[in-house]
Amino acid sequence: MRRDAYNAYLAATRHLNAAWWKVADELAAEGSAPPEWRAAFVETHDAWAQFSTASSAVAVAGPRSAAAVGADLHRAMRAWHMIGVQWARAAIRDGLAHLDDYEARFEAAAAAKQGPVTAFQETARIALDTED
Repeated sequence: MRRDAYNAYLAATRHLNAAWWKVADELAAEGSAPPEWRAAFVETHDAWAQFSTASSAVAVAGPRSAAAVGADLHRAMRAWHMIGVQWARAAIRDGLAHLDDYEARFEAAAAAKQGPVTAFQETARIALDTED
C-alpha cells in the first residue's frame, strides 16, 4: 500500500508540475493569447485534484515521518499552485501575460518546492526499506 501511495504521489506531483509549466510556457510564448492560456490553465484543475488525492493517500499510508514530509511537499506545491492560479487568472482576465508581475515569483516557488520533493523521495525510500 505504501509503495503504491508514494508512487502515485510522486507521479501526481510530476503531472501537476508539467501542467503548470505548460501554463507558464503559454503565458511567455510570443503570439499566445487568452484562449491558449485558459486551455492550459484548465488542465491544472484536474492535475491539482489528482495531486491532492495522492497526498491524502500518503497521509493515510504513513508512517508519520513520510506523512509529515508529504505534508511539507503538499504545502510547497500549494504555494506554487496558488501563485500560478493568481497569474493565470490575472492574465486571462486582463488579456495580458503579466510576466513582470508573476514570472519571478512563480519560478522562485518552483525552486522552493525542489527541497520538499527530494525530502519526500528520501523519506519514502527509508519507509520502504529500499535504501542501500
